[in-house]
Amino acid sequence: MLTEISNDIWIAEGEIVSFYSFAYPTRCVIVRLPSTGLWVWSPVRLTPQLQLAIEQLGDPMHLVSPNKIHHLYLSEWSTAYPNARLWGPTSTIRKRSDLTFETPLEDECPAIWEGAFDQVWFRGSRVMDEIVFFHRSSSTAILADLSENFSDEFVRKHWKWWQRWIAPIWGIVEGKGYAPLEWRLSFLDRASTRNAVRRVLAWNPERVVMAHGEWQRCDGRQFLENAFSWAKAPT
Repeated sequence: MLTEISNDIWIAEGEIVSFYSFAYPTRCVIVRLPSTGLWVWSPVRLTPQLQLAIEQLGDPMHLVSPNKIHHLYLSEWSTAYPNARLWGPTSTIRKRSDLTFETPLEDECPAIWEGAFDQVWFRGSRVMDEIVFFHRSSSTAILADLSENFSDEFVRKHWKWWQRWIAPIWGIVEGKGYAPLEWRLSFLDRASTRNAVRRVLAWNPERVVMAHGEWQRCDGRQFLENAFSWAKAPT
């Protein structure tokens, strides 16, 4: 159920969900903080098997939504772990007014995360924002939808014939790993976006984990330079 990608950081592959009729795989990241509490990013469906595997690592203390799309399973995790704090940008908090969140995430990591992360707030679009994280000790950048990196095999297996031509046009396939085209077009504040990209590249990450698609085990900075190349000029 869990894949350890470095010391104190794991990924869990979730179910495939339908997003506007397109099949999307889901993935969450679990990090064990120095105090042994668990930080859970973009929670996937909490099956009994996953819950057992999680609890062998420690106690989930922080449940993190990186953008307003990645909120589907917060309720069931919050019910299972009532002592866990909920985190997200203001856009997520407004969308999930039924849940109680901590202070909105922006450009500074909460001190309670014990210095385990850096983060950057992408807010150059009025349509949707996203918090990108960097797990320092494992040199892992963590993105939700700012990079989607579908394999040809996944698209051929799970997308309908009339959908398959869209993936390369959108650039959400291996070799590009872009954010979806319609979102890229909404980034009108390019100066803010380029500044956010510069900060992410300055991390010089070894790995890149995204919610949807093939995650990168090495050469993370090079991958991100390509994935964010659209931000250098109008798409």
